[in-house]
Amino acid sequence: MTSLPRPTAELSSDEARRIALRAQGFLGAPDRRGGVRGVLRHLGAVQLDTISVLARSHELIPYARLGAVGRRTVDEAYWTPAAVGGRPARPHAFEYWSHAACVLPVEEWPHFAFRRRAYRARPHWNHALPDGTYDQVIKQLRAEGPLTATDLGGAKKTSEWWDWSGTKVAVERALMYGEVVCTERRGWKRVYDLAERAIPDTLLHDELDDAECLRRLVRLAGQSLGVGTRADIADYHRLKGEQVDAVIAESGLVPVTVEGWSKPAWADPAALVTTPRGRHRTTLLSPFDSLVWDRARTERIFGFTHRLEAYVPKRKRVYGYFAMPVLAGGRLVGRVDPARDGATLVAKQVTLDGIKAVPAAAQALVEAASWVDCTNIRVERANTPELRDALTTELTRTLG
Repeated sequence: MTSLPRPTAELSSDEARRIALRAQGFLGAPDRRGGVRGVLRHLGAVQLDTISVLARSHELIPYARLGAVGRRTVDEAYWTPAAVGGRPARPHAFEYWSHAACVLPVEEWPHFAFRRRAYRARPHWNHALPDGTYDQVIKQLRAEGPLTATDLGGAKKTSEWWDWSGTKVAVERALMYGEVVCTERRGWKRVYDLAERAIPDTLLHDELDDAECLRRLVRLAGQSLGVGTRADIADYHRLKGEQVDAVIAESGLVPVTVEGWSKPAWADPAALVTTPRGRHRTTLLSPFDSLVWDRARTERIFGFTHRLEAYVPKRKRVYGYFAMPVLAGGRLVGRVDPARDGATLVAKQVTLDGIKAVPAAAQALVEAASWVDCTNIRVERANTPELRDALTTELTRTLG
């Protein structure tokens, strides 16, 4: 941006950290009445990923905020339609491209019109669309109702993950265009339906221009982050920097400065009204949790370098395949790379900042074990033998 308005507030780094924690649902009493759907509306986007260790990421995210909410409850909250006022049942959420593939509140469908338009205008695609396949997929969905790619005729031409069939290419293109909606995951397969059937009539439109869509998403990102730089806000829904620049002055967010941040920042004005107070959550975080999904922001706010190593060759991993940050007292105090062995939760590798982090790591492990129906916990490795021994002793004491 060529010019910036004068900041309305100066925040210490600690104030910014606490504002971010509260905005993300980790500081203060959790909204148990809103439940999983409340978490989704509050965050605006919950990232999906294929990796499942303790659970899939979209399950771990409400768990981290609400505690041991049932995994079936999570799926039902996202995907089970509800009838309102005698009208046909409609979903509460849909899956679309936001920060990545994300579960999004169905109310936000109109605000992704800018992205649907961009996909429709896209000149080049990685997969060719065979003649007639698109119309055939739409015709089949109209006749038969919600279907997976397998139901539609098969997702792949070969066993290679990238070698999509013509049917899969067509239905994914229809998803991007907005003619088709993913209304649930069944056995981790997308279930597709026609938008005209799945999205409530009042929301089924692309009437909002790009500027209005972007203002809404920039405002939502600012509210979900509490405070963030231009890059933080752009990253939340994967907007371009110039898209943020074009609308941020009219988004409702206010400019602030934050101690130690080299870039200007913007805050949700509601987040500045009261000092963030309350109980801190102690929990394991999915690497895809929106509190930590932006590495640069995580380093700036928590002084914590976080990298998912699932796609790093095993010999080059430092912290483990699916190392989960440990959140305690509003700080990131270490990592645990978990696995399951029958009824035992295995902490394959534990890396903690020091002995003071042991009780928090033990508490997080005990709660996670209970959630996934594990009755035992085994610590295999830690960054020092002393920390491993201390954590094992603390777990023995806690589990009784």
